[in-house]
Amino acid sequence: MEELIAKKYIKAIKDSSNTTSMSDIAAIFSVLAKSFNDDKFKSIMNNPNVSSEDKSGILLDCVKSLDSKSVNNLLKLLVEKKRISVIPALAEELRKDLARSNKSYTGFIYSNSEIDSKVIQDLSDGLSKKFDSTIVLSFQKTDFNGIKVDVEDLGIEIDFSKSRINSQMIEHIIKAI
Repeated sequence: MEELIAKKYIKAIKDSSNTTSMSDIAAIFSVLAKSFNDDKFKSIMNNPNVSSEDKSGILLDCVKSLDSKSVNNLLKLLVEKKRISVIPALAEELRKDLARSNKSYTGFIYSNSEIDSKVIQDLSDGLSKKFDSTIVLSFQKTDFNGIKVDVEDLGIEIDFSKSRINSQMIEHIIKAI
């Protein structure tokens, strides 16, 4: 639900901004969204005893460095409509929209064994060519027994599981007999 609300606000922001200011706005909202991970900040924003003016003042102080009238008005509107909780979803949707417009995505490679940086770069280059975008992959060591490549914003998930390959080989051998 919050994503749908966020998309409506993003449409309004896009209509009144250029690409450079969109990236600045996305950066500011990303920082604001991280503030919502702090329990104290969240309790202040969700507290009905804290006035709307105080909430608005706190949020406006956070974005003072951007000096953007449209961002200030957006934050005031979010406070007025009691939609402060939409800010993290707004930040995420702004990030995704910016990635789509720049054709620049980030993804992860998951595996339980170390992967050489050259292999990671080759995978990034191959996917970038395939999807006509810039894709940057980073490695995260997990307990996944195989290799999994995930670029969430593009909807790409490729995995090679050792157990699945073994079972497919067994099936193929059984069919051959």
